[in-house]
Amino acid sequence: MGSNMITNFDLIAILPDILLLGLIAIVMIVDVFRKKHVNGNTLSWITFLGLLIIILVTLLFLSPGNTTRFAWGGMIRVDAASFTFQLIVMVGAAITTLFSMYHQEVNDKGEYFAMLLLSVIGMSVMAASSNIILLYLAIETTAIPLYVLVGFLTKNNFSIESGLKYFLFGAFTSAVLLYGFSLLYGFTGSTHFPEILAAIEAGKISTGLLIFILLLTVVGFGTKISGFPFHFWAPDAYQGAPTPIAGYLSTASKAIGFVVIMRFMVSIFSPEPQSWTLLLALMATASMFVGNLLALVQKDIKRMFAYSSIAHAGYMLIGVASGTAMGFKASMYYLLAYLFTNLAIFGVIQIVEKTKKSSEIASFQGLMKQSPGIALVFLIAVLSLAGIPPFGGFISKVLVFMAAMDAGLIWLLIIGIINSIIALYYYLTVLRITFADSEETKSQTIYLGWKLALTVCVIGIIVMGVIFTPWLNWLEVASTNLMLLH
Repeated sequence: MGSNMITNFDLIAILPDILLLGLIAIVMIVDVFRKKHVNGNTLSWITFLGLLIIILVTLLFLSPGNTTRFAWGGMIRVDAASFTFQLIVMVGAAITTLFSMYHQEVNDKGEYFAMLLLSVIGMSVMAASSNIILLYLAIETTAIPLYVLVGFLTKNNFSIESGLKYFLFGAFTSAVLLYGFSLLYGFTGSTHFPEILAAIEAGKISTGLLIFILLLTVVGFGTKISGFPFHFWAPDAYQGAPTPIAGYLSTASKAIGFVVIMRFMVSIFSPEPQSWTLLLALMATASMFVGNLLALVQKDIKRMFAYSSIAHAGYMLIGVASGTAMGFKASMYYLLAYLFTNLAIFGVIQIVEKTKKSSEIASFQGLMKQSPGIALVFLIAVLSLAGIPPFGGFISKVLVFMAAMDAGLIWLLIIGIINSIIALYYYLTVLRITFADSEETKSQTIYLGWKLALTVCVIGIIVMGVIFTPWLNWLEVASTNLMLLH
């Protein structure tokens, strides 16, 4: 696949990862030498500013334009798709860092931010992987820190239990995925995506075996996006994890799972497109119904939005199941809008939870009276999730539904519309409680970092719903790159 010499481009291709490793080192060194509990948000600000610098460096030095290049002997693919999702993950991590401020159990813990940054490195490599060994290592580099972060609240037994459940489920599905990868290598003799595809096109793997391998890989990737029936870890993990991590799991982690699915399905299974598109369409259907119907009966708001996240994985899968560049673009737009929307949701939950010491839906009663600004942010985010104009969630749903129609998946379009109507019930129920009167008048305390994060999220939600052409033009290039086989 190329020379064994390390080139300048090889180093540029992993520049964000090198800088992230450096940021981890800085965070840990500062954590060791600083005086404990003196400005407990020092590590949060260092991590946030470090991520901001890395995002700017990535924009300046790694933007590939409309070209596709390979690095490290073909193991890493640098194109608009990998670039886009690396930025999405880093932006998600930066916002998560802001929401982690003033969280008494995480904001002064160096290991917390180190684990967060390590997961970002794993996701960054996942986005650019063009080799099944590197992809698997990147998946594990992402997963292990997330297991730790979900169970990070060591004084909370439910958090520890959630982390353990997530680890056990993730370890099992990871083993299944590895088995699928081993079969690909065993029958094709290569670990590089293009060479595996060439071997499949040459008939080295039978159709039946290829479909079996497809099922194995879908098990592994389905867990990353919390799609049905690989969603069982999500409700407990979202409820037990520190609230900023719940938001991070539902957005950045889900986004990177989707880019891997899109890249992998096209790069490996393009000779059998009808197999994977039908499988993903069925997964989308089940995810939407299971997520929305179970969200209806939840009492805890984090669990409710966990099931909502499962349903939204279904909506995103509609675009992927179309198997077209238009569908991929729609799913990518959905992921970006969902990033801002769901991080805002969990940011508001974090604020209410800190004041009321509860994540029950009932704790949101009277929020409009107590903190009108926070209630307005929550209103915008929930309406966006519900697909109400003029917010990003509305454009996202229109795009995935149009992709389904364009691909002839009318039945999937109808199912998506039905589920959008079902979801309105529990979204409007939460808003009714939020705007209901309450005897309690204590306002929510909103710190600078939280204000900054919520402002970014709200701007993102509104801009993606009103000024969507530039975003679509950007994602047009990324989705086209995803459809390229070589």
